[in-house]
Formats: sequence, structure tokens, C-alpha cells
Amino acid sequence: MISIYTQKEQSEEWLRQYRGCLPVFACVLGFTETGLIPGISAAGRTPEDRKYTACADAEFLYYGPEHKAQYPLPPLAAGASPVLISRAVFESLKIPVHLFNAGLPQPPAVPVIDLDGAPAQCLSGGAAMEITTVHHLFKQGLLWGERLAANIQHKYVILGECVVGGTTTALAILTGLGIDAAGKVNSSHPICNHAQKWALVEAGLEKMRGSSRDTEKTLPASLLDPLQLVASVGDPMQVVVAGMAIAASRSCGVMLAGGTQMLAVYALISAIAQAYALSWQPEAVVVGTTRWVAEDPTGATVDLALSLGKGNLTQSGGTPALLATDLSFADSRYPQLRAYEQGFVKEGMGAGAACIAAHLSQDWQQNQLLAAIEAQLERLSTAFN
Repeated sequence: MISIYTQKEQSEEWLRQYRGCLPVFACVLGFTETGLIPGISAAGRTPEDRKYTACADAEFLYYGPEHKAQYPLPPLAAGASPVLISRAVFESLKIPVHLFNAGLPQPPAVPVIDLDGAPAQCLSGGAAMEITTVHHLFKQGLLWGERLAANIQHKYVILGECVVGGTTTALAILTGLGIDAAGKVNSSHPICNHAQKWALVEAGLEKMRGSSRDTEKTLPASLLDPLQLVASVGDPMQVVVAGMAIAASRSCGVMLAGGTQMLAVYALISAIAQAYALSWQPEAVVVGTTRWVAEDPTGATVDLALSLGKGNLTQSGGTPALLATDLSFADSRYPQLRAYEQGFVKEGMGAGAACIAAHLSQDWQQNQLLAAIEAQLERLSTAFN
């Protein structure tokens, strides 16, 4: 039920250590105006829908399908929100959920911990966020990572995200950190829109380099400030999760829940720890995702994970351990779930990590996962009819 794609020994040791443990789930919600560009993301049919995707997912995760949502799940071109997967597991296993608002255009209609962040502007402008906001969010991440870890002795924390357009900001961060990531990231589309993403990233990084002072243009890449990079082309979720993971890794296990976006966060962790001389435990951190991401034929997730160990700004963390759930929807009775097998949606809201957690703690197999997820979809479709 769990496949290991990189760092076999570290991954097996991590899984052994946390078998039988129930995690705590922290989900960091953020927003970038990059997600409003037509065609950039399939997480909501229109740009207007995508403004509310994070609020809708948070509401469903927290309250479930019977709740009359202020922000209903947005219509998708195909597929169903990955929050159905996360909710199915967390509800069944009674896993505690903490929601963090790192910077949304409007407050979600659920109890959240507000980190006083701000939404990011489109990364193509090279000035996505104020540097003061980035420093503040990073400190909040460190603080909450420590708090979450303090309450769960010897267990692990799952750090998830919801940022529409986040694979594009991930590409910008990875590229800015010197990782060869072009053409390797994933998307919610069945065929990744690599050219569109790359054009935005190139524009943003070009503007960032142009706006830094002339003296800095000649600085070697090793002196790049990773927090400044986030301020230029990132999104508010990235530094919060990086801070949380750094702090939590010192005393418990950490699973970064996601694909491309969490590989970018892992790269950031390595670069920030190196630039600011912060201690963390790379062996305590793994990246957990879905098979649809790990084996996405239009991305190169495993290759991307391996390239992190080679980057001069990210080598301190080495190559991240990449795991994925083997969950399949091929036999689902719902076309919205079968769409995942055609490459739609793939991951989000900690879906892959939730399935890994179900297998680790309760030894759930494919049939149990599928039944629980289909039950959520059935309840959703009958709730208000």
C-alpha cells in the first residue's frame, strides 16, 4: 500500500518507527494570484471558482459532507476534490486537524489559526510578497512547528497545504534555488502545462534579478537569501510549512504532504537552514504523496526529488525520502474518482499522506480506503437533495 521512490533505507526506517502511531494533521492554506491566470490550474473551473478553493476544501475537511457550506466545493472540469480522500481518513481514524490561514483573500468559514499573512501577488511580477510578511510567516511556522511537536511525543505530524497555482510557485522556488526543475513539476491537469508555468517563472525570476541592486547581481548563488526568493516569487504557505518542519523535526517525525509543492518546501528547508544556520533533522522528514503524482507521466517527480540532493543550496538536506500511497480509483463506481486514473487532480489537502497514515496506523488496504472515500462522495451527493 506504500511505495518508496527514493532513500529506501531512510524511508523504511521512518515507516518502521511510526507504524501503529496516529499523526496530527496541520494544513496550511494560502493564496497566490498566479492561480487566477486562465488555464494555470484545474482546481476550480474558472478563476472566480479558484479564489475560494482553499476555503471550500478547509470547510469540507473540517465539517464533512452534511454541512451546508458557506464555500461549497468548486466545480471541476473533471474529477473530485482530493479533500474527499483526506476527510474520509481523518474522520474514520479521528486524526486531529489544525487549519492555518497563511494568507487568503477572505477568511474561511471554519475555526482556523490566523497567522496574519497576506495573499501573494502573481509571481511573474517578481514581487509576490513583502519581505517583512515572509519573515513573520517563517517565525510563525517555527513557533507552531514547535507547539505541534510538543503535544505529540514520539509521534509524527503531517503538514499539508492548499494553494491553487502552488505548483507554479513551487517551480519558481526550485529554479531560484538552482534546481533543474523545468518540465519536471506536476499539475492538476492531465497533461502538465509546462510552457505556461515556465514563462511565468522566467518572467518573475528575471524581474527579481533586475530589481536586486547591481552589487548583488555579481553575488554567487550560494549567498542568495531563500526568504527573499519566497518574497519575490513564492506563496505564503511555503515558508510557514518550512518553518513548521524545521522546528518539528527536532523532536518528532514530519511528513510533508504533497508532491511538487512539498519538494519545493523541502528545498527551502535545506536552503533556509543553511543560510540561517538553523538545526533540523533531515532523517525525520519524509515527503508523502499519491501514486498519481509520483508516477505522473507528464512530470518527473522522482527525478526532481533526486536533483535536490545535487543542488549546492539544498544539499545539506540531501535527497528527500519520497513515499506514495498505492491507492487506485480504477475500480471506483464513481466517474469523478476514476478521473484520477486519467491524470486529473492527483493530490491536495494531504490526500496521499492521509492514505499512508491509514495504512501505517490501522493497516488499511485498498478496499477499505476506496469504501471510505466513496462513502464521503455518496454522502455529499445525497446531502441536500
